[in-house]
Amino acid sequence: MTIERTSGGSPAIGQSRLQSPLWLLLLFLLPAVVLVSVPADTGPPVTPFGLAQVITKAQALAASPFQPLPDVPEALRHVGYDQWREIRFKKAQAVWRTDHGRFTVEFFHPGALYEHPVNINTVDATGVRPVKFTCALFDYGKTGLAGKVPADLGFAGFRIHYPLNRADYFDEVAEFLGASYFRAVAKGQRYGLSARGLAINTALPEGEEFPFFREFWLVKPAAHDREITVFALLDSPSLTGAYEFKIHPGDKTTMHVTAVLCLRRAVKKLGLAPLTSMFYCGENAKCAADFRPEIHDSDGLLIDTPAGEWIWRPLVNPQRLRIYNYSTGIPAGFGLLQRDQEFDHYQDLEARYDLRPSLWVIPDKGWDKGQIELVELPTQNEYHDNIIAYWSAVTLPGAGGTLRFSYRLEWYSARENRSALGQVVATRLTEEQPASPVRFVIDFQGDHLQSITSTNQLQADIQVGAGYKLEPPHLIRNTVTDGWRLAFQLTADPGDALRGKLLPSTVPPVDVRAVLKHDKLALTEIWNYSYPP
Repeated sequence: MTIERTSGGSPAIGQSRLQSPLWLLLLFLLPAVVLVSVPADTGPPVTPFGLAQVITKAQALAASPFQPLPDVPEALRHVGYDQWREIRFKKAQAVWRTDHGRFTVEFFHPGALYEHPVNINTVDATGVRPVKFTCALFDYGKTGLAGKVPADLGFAGFRIHYPLNRADYFDEVAEFLGASYFRAVAKGQRYGLSARGLAINTALPEGEEFPFFREFWLVKPAAHDREITVFALLDSPSLTGAYEFKIHPGDKTTMHVTAVLCLRRAVKKLGLAPLTSMFYCGENAKCAADFRPEIHDSDGLLIDTPAGEWIWRPLVNPQRLRIYNYSTGIPAGFGLLQRDQEFDHYQDLEARYDLRPSLWVIPDKGWDKGQIELVELPTQNEYHDNIIAYWSAVTLPGAGGTLRFSYRLEWYSARENRSALGQVVATRLTEEQPASPVRFVIDFQGDHLQSITSTNQLQADIQVGAGYKLEPPHLIRNTVTDGWRLAFQLTADPGDALRGKLLPSTVPPVDVRAVLKHDKLALTEIWNYSYPP
């Protein structure tokens, strides 16, 4: 990972009056610059605002002791989540609603889980303006809070609206709410997994540090713009950060993210481009005492390795914390996917897990040595995120150091196959009891697999970690899906000396990999499973 000192950033918003015909050339040489002509009679030039200014704020903040965000009044902290949801922002008060553009912005009221107000500003050709909180912006319904909220409370976060699904309705396409969390949807989707600005010391014994966005700047798009820019100032006890998000909603909603971190002190672990999701139960772990067959926002981790291999790791809801590392070099991409999008597999008319997005990360500049880390936590319900995936950087700056990196996020439908290889579309397993053999049944689908009609043309390459023996596998043509089904059984190796010396709770999981090949050429992703004995 590249470590550098920096004082620059993205070009400024609100540039002063153009002085020369050279501006025509600049439009081609510097396409990222936004230039706004200010008439001579409007007064002095407007001070430009862009990522460079947020970096300056982050540097100044890092040079001073950490100050937590203020708490909301106690009455709001004790508001239940359902009661908090009754507080509705009045759509008629949305920012830019009367400007005939493609974007509007609404705000979240503090309370319940969101105990710390943040500062929000708008940026246009005339400068930077704070968005002032007033109770008149909200309908408090039957909460009983009307008249009890301080006039200068502030906002918990904001959501961006855009005519995503039809031209006459502004859908909610993205929201920034709570700590450094944000999420988005593409056309036809509902909210699911989230991204975060940064993960600090995740899954370490001393506990995770949660950074938060302290302040936002929303840049007003031109009337016909299909992209909106958001700047954010990150803060935490260990570091500060300046962020730029360029958000483009559509059939695939993209976010170009640029970040500059300024460290107050050294940290042990930094997780870049962290993704957070929920997996409660699925095909590989049946839902207990629930009419729904599957309950999850994501069902697998997909990795596009530098070697051109594609790895698919089905998610699990473990009995205890599990951490898995993929040291593949800088990946071409990775993400948490909701690959199963059949309503019949969920049967949930309210949550509509079949409409949840997948989220793909494409590294850009500033990525160096590191590894993809997957953290799986046990959960007893569907209301808590228990899955985290991120790039764990190896080269970290010390106190006073600066780190700059960028990447692209794509919120999309997993019906889009990111590679030409066959996909793993289902993972099922059966076991009578923990000590008995475990049987895996894996379904593969893909264009190249459809043309293969004989088992003589296809080979299953299966690799099993220590402690288990592989029984002869079976390949079966799936005439329903035009794919292939791989079935095999693992049996605990009684001769494994280490296993006999360990308590059942400390026996390590066995790593299993399988790929279908034709003449030694891989036709499918590498299915990778970590089976807990």
